[in-house]
Amino acid sequence: MSSITGSESVLADADADPLRSRLAAYPRPAAVWVGVAVLLLLVEAGAVAEVTLRLLADLLKAIPGAYDPGAVAGLADAAGNVPTLLSRETIPNQGYWNGSRYVGTFLGLQPAWAWLVRVSLVYAYAFACLIWAYVGFEWYRTYYRVADWTPRDDTVDRLRGHTWGLFGLAVVFMFVTMAVFAPALGPTTVDQNLANPYSHTVQYWTGSEVAEASVGEANLGSQSKGTLQTNVGPWSYDDYGRFHPFGTLPSGKDLFTFIAAGSRISLVIGLLSVGLSAGIATVFALLSAYYKGRVDDGLVLLSDSVMGMPQLLLLIMLSVVLAGTWIGKLYSGAFVLALIFAGTGWPYMWRSLRGPALQVSEQEWVDAARSFGQSPGAIMRKHMLPYITGYLLIYGSMTLGGAIIAIAGLSFLGLGVDPPTPEWGRAVNAGQDYVTTASWHISLIPGLLITLVVTGFNALGDGIRDAIDPESDSAEGEAGGRGGGA
Repeated sequence: MSSITGSESVLADADADPLRSRLAAYPRPAAVWVGVAVLLLLVEAGAVAEVTLRLLADLLKAIPGAYDPGAVAGLADAAGNVPTLLSRETIPNQGYWNGSRYVGTFLGLQPAWAWLVRVSLVYAYAFACLIWAYVGFEWYRTYYRVADWTPRDDTVDRLRGHTWGLFGLAVVFMFVTMAVFAPALGPTTVDQNLANPYSHTVQYWTGSEVAEASVGEANLGSQSKGTLQTNVGPWSYDDYGRFHPFGTLPSGKDLFTFIAAGSRISLVIGLLSVGLSAGIATVFALLSAYYKGRVDDGLVLLSDSVMGMPQLLLLIMLSVVLAGTWIGKLYSGAFVLALIFAGTGWPYMWRSLRGPALQVSEQEWVDAARSFGQSPGAIMRKHMLPYITGYLLIYGSMTLGGAIIAIAGLSFLGLGVDPPTPEWGRAVNAGQDYVTTASWHISLIPGLLITLVVTGFNALGDGIRDAIDPESDSAEGEAGGRGGGA
């Protein structure tokens, strides 16, 4: 009798928590996956801690009356001094030629090759993280998922065979990796080369001896201003022995470091604005589809009113009004931009989600849930939201590309984030007078990168759309037509 009771107990536990029972039945895949996760985290633990603490310090610095951020900033500096596998301290590329060999570079390599080794390892690490996530998904649906098949399986399989979508995924992966690992990817640092160049020095070979100069002085001697005599182009060294993968700016500062740091700003603003827009659009789409009638009419009127406002004038006005407030100081004004983009961009995404939400609200399972007495919130969350999530991914990816190009356009006009914070549009603006000269790289390289990244996000959105709905031929709705409506 006791054995029967024990078996029934095991079955009851399995029914109550199938994931726990499957973990007990197949512990090895989960243990291996978690072990690899710990190993990947330990490799870059110092960098992760530094980024987290610096974001916290910036937040505390912006909020009036908050805890003194100095202690948090000190912890961030300490975390930054912890050597990691991919840090520039482990694989340095900044060194000098002493007349017979390179000093201070990784294994005595030329700065260009030492930098290339570090960049290759950074992208290899990011690719390993991507493989780790994908293997985790495959093991989950093989060993731990209750259902043997779900519609998501076909969606994933179609996306894996979608060439255009995979191209977009590769571009987005490269861009996100650049943003996340920007401090390690640059041949120099933002503080040394962009923010405080006169507080740092560089050693170089004069032809007869090793001399020393401040980075600011070296930048003045490495300016790219259109002539062959005043130009440091892509994949070249300046007169101070410093390597520049993308050349230098008119100020002599390293263009690759500027672009890498600017990619993080673009990604943060884009993710914040799209996340807020998606949240607002999803809530309003569910409300308008469930209640219809006056609620839907009111939201249509509200969206039309927001779409009728001049976004550029509103951006200029709010940027000036909020510049001196604590919210205007968050991340060099990036948070204000994200709020403005979200507040003016949600109607386009809402109109794209409204149609699918209305279709779902007419389904039989929604009426059945009402008849069983479920609350409107539970019905919208459990029975309607899952069926518009795919559309949310499609238009969210397209909107993110539109947000990035909008941010670059504002920076080109002198708006956007507060200078001297790096941003891609500001680099395009700095080089517009040299497009037809020897310093063509200043505008062309960031311009091409902006185009490539926006195309990548749109391609990924197309791939997701075709994977979710293989019968679709082209993007539907205003967001698709406007490249995200940004």
